[in-house]
Formats: sequence, C-alpha cells, structure tokens
Amino acid sequence: MKRITGKTKDATLIEMTNTADAHVEDGFAVLTGYRKTFVAENNGLLSSRDRGTPLPGHQEIGKLEQDKDSVYFRDGKRRIDFVLSYVDDKDGDKKAERRRLFESNLEKAGLELETEHKSVRSFSTEMPPMGQQAHCLCPLCFTSDLNSFAIHLTPNPENTNLYLVWSEPESDDRKTYYLKIHAPWEVLATFADVLKIKVPFKASDIPKAREVPLEWLTQPFRLPPKIMKPDPDYFTAPFDKSKTDFFLIKDQETFFPQSTRNRIVYYILTRCPYYKEDRKEKDKTGIKRLLNNGTYTSAYPLHDCRYWKKSDQTQCESERYHLYRHWARFLSFYKEQPLNLIRKYYGEKIGIYFAWLGFYTEMLFFAAVMGVICFVYGLLSYDDNISSKELCHPDIGGKIVMCPLCDKKCSYWKLNSTCLSSWQAHLFDNEGTVFFAIFMGIWVTLFLEFWKRRQARLEYEWDLVDFEEEQQQLQIRPEFELKCTNKRLNRITQEMEPYLPVTSKCARFFVSGATVLFWTCLIVACIMGVIAYRLAVYAAFASLMKDSPTSKIQLVGSLINPQLATSVTASCINFVIILILNFLYEHVAIWITDMEIPKTHLEYENKLTMKMFMFQFVNYYSSCFYVAFFKGKFVGYPGNYTYMFGSNLRNEECAPGGCLIELTTQLVIVMTGKQLVGNIQEALLPLLKNWWISRKGRSHPEGHYSRWEQDHDLQNFSQFGLFYEYLEMVIQFGFITLFVASFPLAPLLALCNNILEVRVDAWKFTTQFRRPVAAKARNIGAWKDILNVVAILSVVTNAFIMAFTSDMIPRLVYLYAYHPGDKATMAGYINNSLSVYEIDELNEKNRPEEEENPAWYSSNITTCRYRDYRYPPGHERQYTHTMQFWHILAAKMAFIIIMEHVVFVVKFFVAWLIPDVPSEVKARIKRERYLVQEYLHTYEVEKLKLQLSQSFCVTTETTSLLPSSPDKHEVLSECI
Repeated sequence: MKRITGKTKDATLIEMTNTADAHVEDGFAVLTGYRKTFVAENNGLLSSRDRGTPLPGHQEIGKLEQDKDSVYFRDGKRRIDFVLSYVDDKDGDKKAERRRLFESNLEKAGLELETEHKSVRSFSTEMPPMGQQAHCLCPLCFTSDLNSFAIHLTPNPENTNLYLVWSEPESDDRKTYYLKIHAPWEVLATFADVLKIKVPFKASDIPKAREVPLEWLTQPFRLPPKIMKPDPDYFTAPFDKSKTDFFLIKDQETFFPQSTRNRIVYYILTRCPYYKEDRKEKDKTGIKRLLNNGTYTSAYPLHDCRYWKKSDQTQCESERYHLYRHWARFLSFYKEQPLNLIRKYYGEKIGIYFAWLGFYTEMLFFAAVMGVICFVYGLLSYDDNISSKELCHPDIGGKIVMCPLCDKKCSYWKLNSTCLSSWQAHLFDNEGTVFFAIFMGIWVTLFLEFWKRRQARLEYEWDLVDFEEEQQQLQIRPEFELKCTNKRLNRITQEMEPYLPVTSKCARFFVSGATVLFWTCLIVACIMGVIAYRLAVYAAFASLMKDSPTSKIQLVGSLINPQLATSVTASCINFVIILILNFLYEHVAIWITDMEIPKTHLEYENKLTMKMFMFQFVNYYSSCFYVAFFKGKFVGYPGNYTYMFGSNLRNEECAPGGCLIELTTQLVIVMTGKQLVGNIQEALLPLLKNWWISRKGRSHPEGHYSRWEQDHDLQNFSQFGLFYEYLEMVIQFGFITLFVASFPLAPLLALCNNILEVRVDAWKFTTQFRRPVAAKARNIGAWKDILNVVAILSVVTNAFIMAFTSDMIPRLVYLYAYHPGDKATMAGYINNSLSVYEIDELNEKNRPEEEENPAWYSSNITTCRYRDYRYPPGHERQYTHTMQFWHILAAKMAFIIIMEHVVFVVKFFVAWLIPDVPSEVKARIKRERYLVQEYLHTYEVEKLKLQLSQSFCVTTETTSLLPSSPDKHEVLSECI
C-alpha cells in the first residue's frame, strides 16, 4: 500500500497494491486473493472537514459494528420508527429521482434517514479467511469509489482501523435497499399537537375497584399485572407543544409509545410530496402512490424484537415477546387477553377488534350452555316421544303405505322406513327448542347492550372519548383527488377541492347496482341449480335404497334414507359453490367500490362493507332460507302436484319428520365447513408458507439477519385485514342467531371455533404479519349496525322456523284440540297428520314403474298416505283442506305474533334497563374533564405570574413548571 498526498494538504490517498485481483461487483470494489487490505477511519478523530460531506440527511456513522437485531440506528441511540424498502430495476433512473425528491422532503419535514445498502451485511476489523471476498466500503459516506474512500482517511496511518465489509448480501436477492426513518422529538411534538394525541399530565387519583369476593377462583385465568397493565393510570389531555412542561415528560425518547411514533411518521409519509419545488403536482404526494408505482416496495414499522426471545437490548420493551408468550400461544386459550398491551403495541383499531372478539366469545359460553341443555333434554325425552314410537312401530308405521315422493323412479314406501330420521328430528325439534329460540332472542339483546357498556369503558381507558373519526377517517382519499379533476369551493374550509359530478356519480352508481344485482341473481341461479340437482338425484337415491333383499347397500340404506342422502350431497355441493362465488365476488366488490370513487376512507370502508355483507348474506344463507321457508310448502297433493318452473321436476317434499332435520343438516355442513376452511386458510397455510422465515430467522446469527430484513420477509397487513376478520365473525353470528332454532348446538360449535380463532389471529399478528401502522377507532364501525339488523331479523326467522318448519305447532294443536279420548295425549298423532289418496286416481306420470315397486307391494294396497290435512276420497269435499288445517295455520300465525312481541318487548325493556355507559365511567369522564380544565387554568395563571416575576427574580434558575410540583410552587413564591 502506498500513501499518496493529494492536492489538499489534509487529504491522503491510498493505493492498494497487495491484491492479486480487483474488480467491481454491484458497484463495490471486490478484492480477492489478497493478504491484507488497509482501509479505515480513524477512531472518530477526523474533523468535519477531513470527513467530507455525507449524503444529505443520512447521518455520519460513528459506530459501525452493530447488533443487526437492533431497532436503532447505527449510533444505538435513535430509534427506527419506520422502514422503506426499494430495489434497483430497469426503470431505476425515474424511480431514483422520485426517491431523491421524496427523501429530501422528508428531511425538510425534520425526519432523520439512514440507508442500508443491498450488499452491506456487517463490518469487521478482522481479515476474512484467505480466498473469501470482502467489499471495500467507505464507513462515512457509504460509497465504493476508492477515491472518495481515500479522502476520508486520516493523515496519521498509525490511528487507522481496518474495516472490511463482508460479501454476504443484506438481502437474499442482493437488490433490496432499506431506508430507516427516525422522528426526533421536535417532529413528534409538532405532529402530536396537530393530531391532538392525548398524553398523561397527572397520575390518576381515582381509587381502584374493590376486590371481588371469591376472586381467587378466577386466578388461573388471569395474566400477570404487568402484562395486563403495562402502563400506570394517568389523567390525559391533548398534547400542546407550547405547554410541554405541563405534561409528565420524564424522557423525550420514551414519552410517546412506539405505536404513536409510527402513526405520526406514517401521517407524514402519506402527505409528503415528491414533486419538484417549481412544479406543484398534488397527485405526486404520499407513500401510497410511491408504493403503487413501484418506487418503494414496502413501508412498515418494525417489531421491537423476535417473538421467541426477548431483546438483548435493555432499552427495548420486548412487547412482542410478551404478546407471543402470554397471548398468541394456543396453550393460553383459557387466559384473559392483555388488551392494554395489544392496544399499546398495535393501536386502538386492532385492540377494539380483539376486545369485541373476546367479549363475543365470552357471551357465546352462555348461549352454548343453554343449547347443550336443550340438546340434553331432547336426549332424555327420547323414550317419551310417542309420535316416533308410533312411526317406528311395525303395526302402526309398518302398515302405513306412503305415496311416491317423485315421479316414475320413486316407489311406494312404508312409514317406518324413516324411523331413524324421526328420532334424529326429535333431538332438535322438541318443547325445549321453543324456549331456546326465545332465549336466543333475548341473548342477542344482552350481547349488544353489554358490548356497548364494555366499549364505553374501553373508550375511556384508551382515551377515545373525545376522539373524532373525522380526524383520521374523513380525509379525502388520494385516489379521489387523482381521478376527480373538477374543482369547487368547500363552504367550510373555503378551499378548492375535487368533486365528482352528479352525472358521473349516478352513472357509476347505476353500473355498481347492476353489477351487484347480476351477482345476486347468479347466486340465486346457483341455488336453483342445486334444487334441480336435489330433485333429479333424489329419484336415483330412492331407487338404490329401496327395500329390496337383494340390495347391495342394504346396510347403508337402513341408516341413510333418500332424503338425508340427497340433503347431505346437495349441501356439500352448495358449500363448494359458496366458496367459488366468494373468491370471485371478493374481487368484484373491490372493483365496483373503486369504480364508485368514494371520497373518504370511511365512506370507502362502509361501501365495501355493505356490498360484501349483502353478497355473503345471500351466498351463505339462501340455501338455509330455501329449506326453512320454501321446501315442502308448495308441493300440492297426489294427482295435483306442482312442478318447478313448468319442468318435469316435481317440487320437493319434506320428510315425515319435517324439514327441520334437513335445515339442521344444511346448517351444520355450511357452518362447520366455513369454519374449517377459514381456519385452514388462516393457520395452516400461512404456517407452511412462512415456516422457512422463522427457520431462517432462528438459524441466522443476530449480526447477519437484521430486524428490518426479518420484518420485510413477513406478510404485509393490508387495509382489508380486519375487514375480513369482522366479516367472518359476523357471518358466524348470523348462523347462530338466524337459524339457531333448528340447531341448538350451533353456539357450542361457534364457541369452540372462536376459542381457536382468538389465538390464531393473535398468532398471525404476532408472528406472521409485519407490524401494522397504529390507527385509532372508537368502535367496530359499520359492523355494529349490521349486528343490530341481524339481531332483529333473527327474532323473525326463528319465529317462522318454529311455526312453519318445525312440527311443534301441529303437535300442540292436536294435543289440545284433536286428541281422542278425555286425556290429552299424543297417541294417534301420526295417523291424524297423514291424509289418504286413492291409488287408482293417480296420474300415469305420478305412478312408479312396475320394476320400481318393492317386493312387499301388492294389488291389495288401494290407498297411499301423504303429509297434509285434506279430506279423504269419497268425502263431498275430497282432497280439500280440512278445518284442522286452518286451525293449525291460525295457531302458527298467532305463535309468530306472540313470540315476536314477547321477545321484542323484552329486548326493548332490557335495552332501556341497561345504560350504554356505566355510571362509574361517566363519573371518571366528568372528573378528568374537570381536572384538565383546573390544571390548565392553574398552569396558565402560574406561568403568567412567573413571567411577571422574572423582572424581579434575576437569580432564579429556569425550571419546568408543573402545577402539581411543590418545588415549582416554592420557586414561584420566592420570585414573587
């Protein structure tokens, strides 16, 4: 190595002569086959003029060796609040110019930047093994140019340290750069004032709640107090930069939690322009557009540590590790959720989701217990079911010949062949089912009312009482500004703003409505196709499962009747269609919502929510509505059957036990299938997909796999992340409320799923997703109104299910009005509920083919029975409805009216009885507002006194003034 003195007397150039080979690779000088390479800086002893000028805004590096799992800049002092990544590509010049302008404007906004090169892995003062590569990189200006590298060396060769950059790439593809962003105190204070972020100003003096008796019983379900309450209780007030000494600021670096810091930085990023100063192009603004056009590949805040171990740095909170250990593991399923820690780490919007999901799961426990009780009652009353006994009795049900259930291919059949399905129906269609349907109507009200109280408590504890969503949600979307070129004056702000003309808005609304209508009709068409399948395939199942000694499926035929076989297969096909349509409509809903160009983020979210829920509602529930309210209701009677849309397919009939058991089958398959598919998509697939990421993170040394790279490899948490989580739960809520009368065990299935869902979602957020940008939210948004609508609709649907789908009302009418003898009993109900038809009067197309008739059928059988209330042949009003039919119909309508009125009266009474905001919370809110006003007033008065007394107190030391500090009162009194 020769030292050559340059033109400047303090500059020293170095010529590298000890290398066998030197070439340029990825913009770096790569040295191989050497013995030694002498390059370095001088232990930080260079003066500013010796060091040269670093890149604008990118801080000089004093500490090169750094723990790559750190969340700090290389100096170990400034925390990384946000990370932007980008790659070099063919369109590099244009994108590089955008990045240069954008980063320059970020620096003007006060943010501090530091870049990690794509090939910088680590610095070392030791020589690599012989034959391995090392990059020569200037530790001050991060350039591989040897001339630039040389001028930063000290004139004194004895004080130089050897620094080599190993050739391991920073990113696997050796293309990714990472821009680290730090927000200093001045920036945080300025924008905390703009966003009116609430910060503590006084420790809370409200006494803690008294211990609940027998609290030790809940101890196994509780988490450590430090996890449940990561921060002490404070009274808070909106931050004011001019009154910094009013607030409890112990350390400026830790005063704002990391979620608040990344929220502030993201606020700046979304509004920072990247146009030149002489060209005001408002469409060239914000990180979102830069992400869309590929200038940057990702933007995200950092997790504070690896989830499987604490951070080695004492100043790092390791909140992610605590969340994983106490919340995200499935073995913690019985533990309470650390909602305050979730809110502190992820922000209020995600915190309110998990609070709602946890509360919903808690309330499901009571519904599940009541459903199990009703199911157990059905089991215990199994032997007391006289109707099923008569149906299964060989001398009663065994001698009743039923009319064919389809044309040609269906034969005559004996009533006792449906014995098993009759017993199955009794498990869900009994006296307890009526009570359970009423209970669920009241449970829904209690759930919604108690959630309002829980939400009000969270609003107070999380400083959301005075939060206005307009501050965050009602800002104009960048897409709206870009696509709407027309301008008009805003009467409120008196500024010109873009707007969408009425003609364009109407045209877009028409196209959107037509698209929604088309897809809704497509769902209905698919349902009709499934119905046609049921009608066509039923005959095949009936032919295969007929009572024949030579049948090869005799065992199966004795366990599964044609109705059940058709129902199960049709439900499975319907579920597959549901999944396919969901996949298609998910993209369609986003497309039509984008086409409408909503003005604000809140408007966009609400429109998308309504479209997706409407579609999901029709998609998931239409088949259940068909079975519950249409199947078996428009059949006709032998000799005068009705056909579907004039085709040769006869409308379906209900089984002798009623359609309730088929509704149960449909509900179980669709609901359970949806939950299984959802859990597979949420847990198993991400686990397999990202298994290598965790393995990579665990296998790499800390100095070789940086924190920003680890997070870059995780999945991005999109703006629709919580949307799909809410949608999944609201659809489940519809299943357990709209049709719960047909399946009392539905809340139990939902409870088991949600216990898993809470931990799966927690696991995803903690281990699989990048850290989301913190966002505020007071409630669950538009989903609250949807839940209220579903709750009201559930009362109506359950009343109609009990009246028209269940066999409860006809049994009660028979028991109290048509039973034979003096004692009220259900004996003879089966014979009473079946009408008689003369076989000779059957139309030719309704009669079964000869080879389809069972072996026991003979010419001695002259009549067949069917489920209806009609006069027998030979009567003067033969085949018309009897008076009992009208009595039953009147009883059904009366039951619907009574049940709805009872449930609604109880609902409204409960809603009136339970206040939305607890009295304790109201008192705390009033006290906090009072204290804020009192302390602010005292602060202003004492500050004014201090200013007036400064002319008389020459020797008084300048100190921060807090109204609660006795020391400051003493200083003030001395000055006065």
